[in-house]
Amino acid sequence: MAKPNKKGPTQTVGVYCAKCKAQLYHYRKGGTGALVKCFKERIVKDFTTTAGICPKCQTPFARDTLVRGTPAFKMIGGKVTIK
Repeated sequence: MAKPNKKGPTQTVGVYCAKCKAQLYHYRKGGTGALVKCFKERIVKDFTTTAGICPKCQTPFARDTLVRGTPAFKMIGGKVTIK
């Protein structure tokens, strides 16, 4: 499989915790669909202290994984929202 484009899209979205509304990331997202995974190289600004755990309510929102050979976070369904 092909690796994701390093530069990626230019549009950034805010990724927020669905439970406490704390901001987690600024992320360069491509497309209009739901946020299923976040490639680590596309994260513009990271507001978390521990990977995959909300800094405010300590709820896990993602799992660390490899997608197409690239490090990424696989989002847990319903735990994050984007704006």
